[in-house]
Amino acid sequence: ISYSLQHLFPQGGRDVFEIDRNSGEIRLKGDLDFEDVGLYRLQVDAADQGNPPLSGHCKVVVEVVDVND
Repeated sequence: ISYSLQHLFPQGGRDVFEIDRNSGEIRLKGDLDFEDVGLYRLQVDAADQGNPPLSGHCKVVVEVVDVND
């Protein structure tokens, strides 16, 4: 199974998350700041290598909470 990540909201959130194409693990590429963006909406797509290939997707919502700096 191969995984890919779509960034649905906000549009500028493309540089924040990455996904491991083999395991589907979502990782941060940098720091999150509650004052900049409080919510991210992502879509994970998964597809196999079958014939015909099967695919599916799910939505992931990441809520950033404020902590003391």
